[in-house]
Amino acid sequence: MSDLKTVRVEIFGHVQGVWFRGWTMKEATAFGLDGWVRNRADGHVEAVFHGPAATVDAMLAACRHGPPAARVTDVAIESWHELPAPGFHQRPSY
Repeated sequence: MSDLKTVRVEIFGHVQGVWFRGWTMKEATAFGLDGWVRNRADGHVEAVFHGPAATVDAMLAACRHGPPAARVTDVAIESWHELPAPGFHQRPSY
C-alpha cells in the first residue's frame, strides 16, 4: 500500500458559486478517491484526496482547471496524515 497518497489542498481564484464542489464530488468519485470538499469563508475551496498516488496526482491536475466557469489562480498542496472516511463527501462550508 506504499503507493497511497493523502493530500489537503486549497484552491484559489474564482472557485465559489461556479459549481466547484459539485464538480469535485463528481471527479473524485469517478477517480475512486476517498476524501471531502468544502467551501471556506475566505472564498477558497478546501479538499482532501486519498488514493493511489497517480490517481491523486491526476485529480490535482484536474483541480488546476476546475469546472468551466471557474478561474483557478493557484492550488496549494500539503501532505496530510489523517485518513478520510471511505467515499467522497461534501462537508458544510467553513
